[in-house]
Amino acid sequence: MEASSTETIAQALTSAIVEHRLRPGSKLVEQALADHFEVSRTLVRQALFQLSQKRLVRLEPARGAFVASPSAAEARQVFAVRRMLEVELTRAFVEAVTPEHIDALRAHVAAEQSALKQGDVADRSELLGDFHVRMAQLIGNDVLAEVLRDLLARCAIATLVYQSSSAAHDSAAEHAALVECFATGNVAQAVRLMREHLDHVEAGLNLDQPGPSDDLKTALARA
Repeated sequence: MEASSTETIAQALTSAIVEHRLRPGSKLVEQALADHFEVSRTLVRQALFQLSQKRLVRLEPARGAFVASPSAAEARQVFAVRRMLEVELTRAFVEAVTPEHIDALRAHVAAEQSALKQGDVADRSELLGDFHVRMAQLIGNDVLAEVLRDLLARCAIATLVYQSSSAAHDSAAEHAALVECFATGNVAQAVRLMREHLDHVEAGLNLDQPGPSDDLKTALARA
């Protein structure tokens, strides 16, 4: 029952963040959340910790929990670093590609498309980001996979909040096209497609749209 309650709280807060009902930087007061969900503060604390692991919530000693708030500038810097790393990753991947690598990425793209069909915003965002991490893992570069995972986590909330469904569909389609390009072994074309893909993903984030609420009661009204 406790695990179920913790998951319910985590899902409700994730939805409020994803659906742009909670403003990045909003303070998440444990007692207010406990009162809203009619549970103990211990369960609330567990849910907040779960969300901090996903980089959706920031926990600060002696201050409490806050909705993560990467700035537009930070998001753009992350994409700049990703371009530097992923162009070389793409070259290395295509040069080392095997049929098994292609099968693994095709399975990943199928999972992305399933999440899109189900309307699972959080799952689709995680899978779309993990496509790039999976490339590094498949060629055995665990250090690069870890670096990419950290970069993706830093802009995860920006993707969750600011990427439209149409942009997410486009991103999944581009992943599928990348995989088929990888299978041909054409390094130059693969690099070009990866650059274009990252440009499209960044352009698909509406980082300047109006902000949501910072009032817990209003933001969780649907929960």
